[in-house]
Amino acid sequence: MARRLALGVLASGEGTTLDALAEQAAGGHVPARIALVLSDRPYAPVLEKARRRGLATAVLPLKGTPPEKWSAQATRILSDAGVELVVLAGFLSILPPSFTTAWEGRAINIHPSLLPRYGGKGLYGDRVHAAVLAAGDTETGATIHLVTDEVDGGPVLVQQRVLVEPTDTPESLRLRVQAAERVALYSVIARFATGEWPLPYRPPSGGPHSRRSGTDSVFGPSA
Repeated sequence: MARRLALGVLASGEGTTLDALAEQAAGGHVPARIALVLSDRPYAPVLEKARRRGLATAVLPLKGTPPEKWSAQATRILSDAGVELVVLAGFLSILPPSFTTAWEGRAINIHPSLLPRYGGKGLYGDRVHAAVLAAGDTETGATIHLVTDEVDGGPVLVQQRVLVEPTDTPESLRLRVQAAERVALYSVIARFATGEWPLPYRPPSGGPHSRRSGTDSVFGPSA
């Protein structure tokens, strides 16, 4: 039986994913509650979206803060809020290794490509979609993976495939990939909430990008 998993959402930008997740959680469609929204940017729109929904927020800039100090503060804030699973939803700062170690197996990231393609430092948002289109790929997608100290390099949990249309722009592709991201994210949260996957989670052994615990589905042009 699923319980309501306490989530800590780390975000730096507009908060599109947070808004969708909060809506689904409030409606009982995702077995979770957002215990805290933490941003590294004091004026990030995601904070206002969270406050309008009555969600607890915290601001903790990484820039200019010693990594160990940031990790200790972030861990304390998240733990005090009762967070069980950390969700990186457009968090643009690179997390210190001390933080990824503290939350090993209890932190996931959403990435707008089929990792390991188009992952790593500097590849986020429309930069990823532009790279997909420039390469002439006919398929892209969304990946949910465990967070490690390697940027976009943690074990893949679930991937959703998205077909690329000849007329796509980064903006049009983004909309379909975001829909795929949400499906993938909700499925991962449900598996943790039901206990199908324990927390902390340690996937089966093997290469970090060769193991996927979820089944792919395809988001076509009409998705």
